Amino acid sequence: MNAQQSNIKLVVAGLLLGIFMSAIDNTIVATALSTIIRDLQGFDQVVWVTSVYMVAVMAGTPIFGKLSDMYGRKRFFIFGLVVFLIGSALCGMAGSMTQLIIYRAIQGIGGGALMPIAFTIVFDLFPPEKRGKMTGLLGAVFGTSSIMGPLLGAFITDSIGWEWIFYVNVPIGIVSFIFIMTAYKESPGHTKQKIDWTGAATLVGAIICLMFGLELGGQTYPWGSPQILGLFAGFLVLFIVFLFAETRAAEPIISFKMFRKRLFASSNLVALFYGATFIVATIYIPIFVSGVYGGSATNSGLILMPMMLGSVVGSQLGGMLTTRAAFRNIMILSAVCFIAGIFCLSTIGPDTPRYLLTVYMVLTGFGVGFSFSVLSMASIHNFDARQRGAATSTNSFLRSFGMTVGITIFGIIQRNGLNNRLADLGGNAPAGADLSADAILSPEVMNQMPPQVREQIIGSLADSVARTFMWALVPAVLALVFVLMMGKERVIVPGKKAKNA
Repeated sequence: MNAQQSNIKLVVAGLLLGIFMSAIDNTIVATALSTIIRDLQGFDQVVWVTSVYMVAVMAGTPIFGKLSDMYGRKRFFIFGLVVFLIGSALCGMAGSMTQLIIYRAIQGIGGGALMPIAFTIVFDLFPPEKRGKMTGLLGAVFGTSSIMGPLLGAFITDSIGWEWIFYVNVPIGIVSFIFIMTAYKESPGHTKQKIDWTGAATLVGAIICLMFGLELGGQTYPWGSPQILGLFAGFLVLFIVFLFAETRAAEPIISFKMFRKRLFASSNLVALFYGATFIVATIYIPIFVSGVYGGSATNSGLILMPMMLGSVVGSQLGGMLTTRAAFRNIMILSAVCFIAGIFCLSTIGPDTPRYLLTVYMVLTGFGVGFSFSVLSMASIHNFDARQRGAATSTNSFLRSFGMTVGITIFGIIQRNGLNNRLADLGGNAPAGADLSADAILSPEVMNQMPPQVREQIIGSLADSVARTFMWALVPAVLALVFVLMMGKERVIVPGKKAKNA
């Protein structure tokens, strides 16, 4: 790439704004869903508002990564920005839940291009000695935005209106568009390749079937219903066809040959399990705070700030250490802190002081922060420009996939645990009292309960969240296992190779 001809500061600013928009979107929307339901109705469709966006992002990520290798990073980053902004504007104008779902899909298509291509552009523009610092900066923005979402969503919804959680993307996206369009000078040298349409179609279809099977199973439809079994069967068939197509394609969407590289395979599996674990903390800590300590949605979002700050420090430190230590050694420190943080969170209860919960969150955020920068660099290590987009997008895809599957599985664990405890308390509650999971997060409902019953309900919620964190240790430990398999590779800075050797 023509780094000398590009205005590096403006390019980086444009990339940071694009990443911030894409990463924050799902969490910022989640906070406003109750208000959106009240205005647009359609409670039975609300699951699709989040799911359709995630499906579109996950399906588009590996495809856009491959296309950026073939035809250039700039055009597809710009394409992602434009589509994302169009979808955002349409979401703000939605007059029904059905319209909102359709517009969220458009948003997701654009979002799928932003994250992986941004990391690839940084790798193209910067020399090895600067990549760690810049990747750490991008990773810090990703981690920060995923935690800031609930707080920002609650503030905007309460102060202005839910439409503005979408409209706020427009000025941010326009600035990003101007910076990238005018400041990023990309070289025209790209290798022409064939597009793997069969692989793309079967991958998208398989993801859609799996996502909606997990989202709808046990809630909208029983797990053994024909609808859910049909979705899982569709996923299995399409995934088998996808695997077969990828082995025969000249230029596959996801190249299995990449997984022959030890560092690439292990770093991607670590990203998968980190995603499945970290999403539990971002979802259930606010629920714990709201239900056990009490407070508004805004306060629940604010209490995640320590975890955000920890992740920013971890991401920055991890990026800087990549030129001084092996990827594996850095990630061992990350995994130890991350596992320790999740274990501490599995011990929380109604008597846990807030300062102690803050310490646990800082430790968890610090541990996961390394992964935002180090795993992105590790996954792209030793690949040339022709494969970097595909390598980065595969890492982003697997992290998102882990987050989606993780929150579904752990959501079932937490919900079933809480419902069982509430069923046991039913005889102690006042006649006609609502003991649903939604009701116990309402101060009005809880204030009507006798003090003893209220304490039992709070204890049940705290116990269900703590047990969920205990189960989340499983993927966290699996992540450590694959960290140990990463080998001894590290970033080699030209001119320092002999010295470091």
